[in-house]
Amino acid sequence: MKTLYYGDNLEVLRASIADESVDLIYLDPPFNSQAGYNILFKSPKGEDSQAQITAFEDTWQWGEESVRALEQLKFKRGELAELLDLLVRTLGQNSLSAYLVMMAIRLVELHRVLKSTGSLYLHCDPTASHYLKMILDLIFEPKNFRNEIIWKRQSAHSDAKIRFSNISDTILFYAKSQDTKFQVNFIAHDSNYIKRFNLDDNDGKGLYQTHDMTAPEGGGMAAINKETGKPNGWYEWMNFPPPPRGWRYKLDTMQRLDEEGKIWYPKHADGSFDFSKRPRLKKYLSEHEGAVTTNIWTDIPPINSQAKERLGYPTQKPLALLERIIQASSNPGDLVLDPFCGCGTAVHAAEKLGRNWIGIDITHLAISLIEKRLKDAFPGIEFTVEGTPQDLAAAQDLAQRDKYQFQWWACSLVNAQPYKGKRKGADGGIDGQIFFTDFVNGKPEIRKIIVSVKGGENVSLTMLKDLIATVASNKAELGLFITLANPTKPMLKEAANAGFYQAGNGKAYPKIQVLTIAGLLDGSQRAEYFDLTMGSLNFKKATIEDTGLASQPSLF
Repeated sequence: MKTLYYGDNLEVLRASIADESVDLIYLDPPFNSQAGYNILFKSPKGEDSQAQITAFEDTWQWGEESVRALEQLKFKRGELAELLDLLVRTLGQNSLSAYLVMMAIRLVELHRVLKSTGSLYLHCDPTASHYLKMILDLIFEPKNFRNEIIWKRQSAHSDAKIRFSNISDTILFYAKSQDTKFQVNFIAHDSNYIKRFNLDDNDGKGLYQTHDMTAPEGGGMAAINKETGKPNGWYEWMNFPPPPRGWRYKLDTMQRLDEEGKIWYPKHADGSFDFSKRPRLKKYLSEHEGAVTTNIWTDIPPINSQAKERLGYPTQKPLALLERIIQASSNPGDLVLDPFCGCGTAVHAAEKLGRNWIGIDITHLAISLIEKRLKDAFPGIEFTVEGTPQDLAAAQDLAQRDKYQFQWWACSLVNAQPYKGKRKGADGGIDGQIFFTDFVNGKPEIRKIIVSVKGGENVSLTMLKDLIATVASNKAELGLFITLANPTKPMLKEAANAGFYQAGNGKAYPKIQVLTIAGLLDGSQRAEYFDLTMGSLNFKKATIEDTGLASQPSLF
């Protein structure tokens, strides 16, 4: 199962995800930060400010939906509803209490779909992590709490005026039961540790350090043998007398270590044994996988402006973060669920590591970005998308319910950047933009296409003329008029009269192209233009992944 769902994750979970069907859940919901996050579609000409749209807001409002969710919890999880009722009465009916109630009812559903051997990782920030832990303790039981992971997401900054600089996120790790899957992770040794391995016999095994082979105090080989009155490890080895407590290993183990070349012998300058010293055990750097991963993660840097994997999505998390979580708590072939999948880092990591996956998001913008990301990174990948319009009736329904989601989805049909958003004011008749590169006087130059989307039941000649004027005023080369309703004959005539754009490849393309949603869906129509960059100026292309999976032992 590899599926993307568009819609409210609460509804999708209830309608489409079966009980105890998921092996691992990672969720990174919008924090209660009272911030709006813009997604940047970077124009080649530096038009960042014009191309911003509000992708989502970390703003939760108390309202009818919050009251309904709290009421539903009274019947599903009474003790949880009592806790939330107390918190709401204490904190007030505000954004924080709304956030906690809406998260709680979703966490109940996520617990339901999780297998008994499964795990949940909730990514949050310190403003609400303590409340969320109380909620998770009631849903999962305190005994199934595993870790509070602290991820250092950035370096120190100088904007902290009244507190220490806040540079970390919290990840709460819970198991469904005591039988949860878990594989120990290792991280690379630090440079100081590596410096300890400073010896090399040029035996092809690399650097090593030596360790004492004397038996430690207490039992074992240091314990006194009743028959001999000597420690159990009391024997002569290669003419070296035993240490006062005896050797650490049995005789047959010493013989094996010697055959493997893992014993260092003290020698004089002439190569003869120095019996005034003792042999020591060789420990090679190559034998150590690394340091065991703790709950403090400082080795995974955030996505910076130069990172190859950066797609420009707000709050995008690094692949390495998700890969660590997925490798620790699932096996290849397991099912990973991300109910707030954003730009798709979790499903990308799951695909890369050979897992099945489900991603859910409430915006068509996110779903279209994830589709492109997966197809770029994994050529030939097959997955299904549920909830996005697949036919004209579904498109009409979306247009009636939410015209802005409809516009974002329609832009995705022609690989256009959505332009602005519903909270950014008038858009000047521009719903999307496409940047392309063409030959001009024998040299490559960047050109622009304006996209106008109409989701009403009727369209008019005036609307098309507005697009023609907008194309001219913005010095664009082409205009795409995408309409849910069928265009009129005068509109088609006006578009034809607009003339052609002569491209560097010698072909002429209609300057104004009228495209219907029905035609784009059934493939009978498509945007026509010549582009040297094949669309790479519009969305950052994800790097193709090497899907040759590294071997990983089973968690059982």
